Amino acid sequence: MSVFTRVTPEELSAWLKRYAIGTLDGLQGIAAGIENTNYFVTTSHGRFVLTLFERLAAAELPFYLNLMAHLARHGIPCPAPIADRGDKYLGTLNGKPATIVTCLPGTPIAAPGTAHCEQVGAMLGDMHLAGSSYAGQLENPRGPGWWRAAARHVEPFLDELRRGLLASELEFQAQHRGLDLPRGPVHADLFRDNVLFDGERIGGVIDFYFAGIDAFLFDVAVAVNDWCVDPSGEIDETRARALLDAYRRARAFTRGEREAWPVLLRAAALRFWLSRLYDFYLPRPGELTHAHDPEHFRRILEARRARSLPLV
Repeated sequence: MSVFTRVTPEELSAWLKRYAIGTLDGLQGIAAGIENTNYFVTTSHGRFVLTLFERLAAAELPFYLNLMAHLARHGIPCPAPIADRGDKYLGTLNGKPATIVTCLPGTPIAAPGTAHCEQVGAMLGDMHLAGSSYAGQLENPRGPGWWRAAARHVEPFLDELRRGLLASELEFQAQHRGLDLPRGPVHADLFRDNVLFDGERIGGVIDFYFAGIDAFLFDVAVAVNDWCVDPSGEIDETRARALLDAYRRARAFTRGEREAWPVLLRAAALRFWLSRLYDFYLPRPGELTHAHDPEHFRRILEARRARSLPLV
């Protein structure tokens, strides 16, 4: 994603000697996102993506890297971590934990149509089924505990109306925290910029570094809140039905999930409103960084509080 840590071709060439992926031909920073440093890396053996982790500690990373390897082995089109000559996925580069993964084909879709949403729903259902056999354990790092902590940091920057909305939604979510829903590894950030389309088909699903164990329905809600909304934040029913119908063909929704759907749509909107507020008001310095507009997800949250599309 954004470039926070600079890596020179000379530094990377020396680091790549630990791998059997050829010699360095090209290095290009990826100027999108806000969490990690990413580069496209071209070698004599092909194209890869180098990630240097800016927030996550080395001890936290095996969950994510092993999950990606597990999903890739089960046919999900996600980046596969490359092991070094010591059979390790994780190394250190310029003082940061670092990994290199396969580079998948395609580009993000800025204005998805019904067919795109249908493919995203089908892929997400398949991903949840494939992830069910993954043994790693890590609670969603951007779950309710993080919501409360982030809220304390951003509240001083908000006007009275937005502080009231935030407090009200945190209270509402606290009242529904005991929902008993099917759980497992979730991507938790399945936005348009994290799905690559190669022509008319999905070429890859990327950026698993917000993944964790949570309700599968939360993952579905995150996707609907990005893939199936108009600029005002309202759900586009045609696109949403395409995504949800395709998902349920892979994994049927339970009665509890159907009842909890409005709550999870609001939870997904709250999580991203908070993260965008945090990154907007408390940014980190970076060479190529940008923060998303938090108002977009405020509008989505208010729209979900007013109405939601039934999960039938």
